[in-house]
Amino acid sequence: MIIEVEQDGIVGYGEASMPPYIGENQATAEAFLAKVDLSGADAFQLEGLLDGIDRLDSGNNAAKAAVDIALHDWLGKKMGIPWHRIWGLDPQTAPPSSMTIGIDTAENIRARVREAAGFPVLKVKLGTDRDREIVRTIREVTDVPLRVDINQGWKVKEYALEMAEWLAADGVELIEQPMAKELLDDHAWLTERSPIPIVADESVIRLGDIRRVQGAFTGINVKLMKCAGMREAYRMILLAHALGMKVMLGCMTETSCGISAAAQLAPMADWVDLDGALLIANDPFRGATVRGGKITLPEGPGIGVERNSS
Repeated sequence: MIIEVEQDGIVGYGEASMPPYIGENQATAEAFLAKVDLSGADAFQLEGLLDGIDRLDSGNNAAKAAVDIALHDWLGKKMGIPWHRIWGLDPQTAPPSSMTIGIDTAENIRARVREAAGFPVLKVKLGTDRDREIVRTIREVTDVPLRVDINQGWKVKEYALEMAEWLAADGVELIEQPMAKELLDDHAWLTERSPIPIVADESVIRLGDIRRVQGAFTGINVKLMKCAGMREAYRMILLAHALGMKVMLGCMTETSCGISAAAQLAPMADWVDLDGALLIANDPFRGATVRGGKITLPEGPGIGVERNSS
């Protein structure tokens, strides 16, 4: 769902990207957005404005992110400054983004890896009984570093450690959410023993979750659609780093609107996974680009996106 906020002839764009597993859809987003009344609002009072929107209802984080992004875009345009400059960030220091390789047949995996030639790192979806086969298939085509996302697919910590050791020996840099999100003690056991970092995704949604998982994971995956937008993502990154944790900046399958908003934060991250707009065929925006893993932020103000004319 794409939204616009308009005032003084300036339009701010926002987006809610809602894969089914996050429990939101167009109907729930529309119902939440119907409660949001920005008439007479002062966007320069962003903190209080977003606090009030957050209190309208629990959950609905992707819908909240749409409003957050649109307000940030409008405010940045009003000031004539992109958000990475408002935050004092240098886009040249952003780590390269990975490209995702999904679970598929061996033939399709090989083809997908070849299409991703030029990316310095790949993110591989695992969590099935074919995990070793998938990695071996990828290694037939490339020797670039890999990051693996298990999506809670491993059930036993001892097996997770066995796999971590096997993967580390085959050029894997990190493991994302290996076991069920509530198994914090098992993740802590694994993190203590794993030769490579263990990163939380489903175990960390918003700012209040970070201290709860400290010690159980090496780092966290921050996504705008999980955490309700740019403001909270910025806070989460600051807190995680203050607690000695690393940060991956991730995405759903956003258009260039959501990706450009997240990319404003990319210089703060340790790892970046912002390939979402590359995985869709009907992107209605032009904005941040990811070519060969290099993130190029738009020069325009706000989040820097423009609507495509077609």
